[in-house]
Amino acid sequence: MTLRVAAVIPAAGVGRRMGLATPKQFLSLDGVPILVHTLRVFEASPLVHEICVVVPGGMEGRCRGDLVKPYGLKKVTRVAAGGPTRQDSVYHGLMTMSGDVTRVVVHDGVRPFLSMELLERLVKAVEGADGAIAAVPMKDTPKSVRDDGTVASTLDRTGLYLAQTPQVFQREILTAAYEKAYADGVNSTDDSALVERLGYRVRVVEGSWDNIKITTAHDLRLAEEIVEMRRRRNKRKTR
Repeated sequence: MTLRVAAVIPAAGVGRRMGLATPKQFLSLDGVPILVHTLRVFEASPLVHEICVVVPGGMEGRCRGDLVKPYGLKKVTRVAAGGPTRQDSVYHGLMTMSGDVTRVVVHDGVRPFLSMELLERLVKAVEGADGAIAAVPMKDTPKSVRDDGTVASTLDRTGLYLAQTPQVFQREILTAAYEKAYADGVNSTDDSALVERLGYRVRVVEGSWDNIKITTAHDLRLAEEIVEMRRRRNKRKTR
């Protein structure tokens, strides 16, 4: 079977934690919408054949008119309306894929610092596995905390990772995982968790600490610092 890869980019959040009228995925980062930074990586990857962007209902036209067309994102073949949860939004995107798609990449629309190298490692890591996710090893000591705010226990961080996106799966496996989750009344913010609960084998590929998810105003400031740091680094390389 020919490998054909599609990307689902959930970007349907309304940005309540950002405290702004404009959803965070449409905010500017270095003069370009955050979502465009994200989509450009998939547009440039020779391994990705089509992209579905999932945005808040009613904003599909804005996404096409303000982002997709002006920035020449030709691989964005579909713009879908999101649902009330991230799980619903990803599923809506998954249902739009072409019939010949064999592998699906899911990546948060507000993670604009994904590298081409990490994306390609993840797509290739699915060979011989059911899926692959980006994750970084936990640096700090995790605590289990009671409802009253006191420590219940201290956990050993050995072998503990923080999941990121992209997450890549065989299409039929991800579809089955979502359908089973709905049948069982399960809702998750992590695609891999739905696949894992069916007993499938998911590989971990070490991600990057720069691969941040912009959720709050603090995250946006950090993103601006990352942009400036990369600009200075590139200047040094060209001297």
